[in-house]
Amino acid sequence: MLKQITVFLENKSGRMEEVTGCIAENNINIHALYVADTTDFGILRMIVSDPEKAMKVLKAKDFMVKTNDVIAVAIEHNPGSLHNVLCKLNTPDTSLEYIYAFTSRHKDYDAIVIMSVGNQAAAVEKLNNSGLILLDENLLEQINKL
Repeated sequence: MLKQITVFLENKSGRMEEVTGCIAENNINIHALYVADTTDFGILRMIVSDPEKAMKVLKAKDFMVKTNDVIAVAIEHNPGSLHNVLCKLNTPDTSLEYIYAFTSRHKDYDAIVIMSVGNQAAAVEKLNNSGLILLDENLLEQINKL
């Protein structure tokens, strides 16, 4: 599992730039991000190179920030790869809350899918038992240094 940073942002000009500037100034790499918005606020979800440091520096700038665990699965760049992962999770005891993906520079992993699911323990067990590759922070960092 990976730690994901979630930042709650007012929907006003420049707020996203403030977050990315704070992250950049502190030499933190953003591996992946996802933004969901409503009329009043946005939710920025990020996988970063140093989640603890990101939390600290963003809180110091008065951003509302939290972390949570998400599942990261390596998939191939082939038709049906994502479908295969989702089929493994399509059971009554797991529910997909959200998903986003990014490409990888690692020779063995074409893409990384980030998922938040209900009952993460059951989801991790199903994915591990299916032979899929789940990534943790150490492996993710190695992949993105290549």
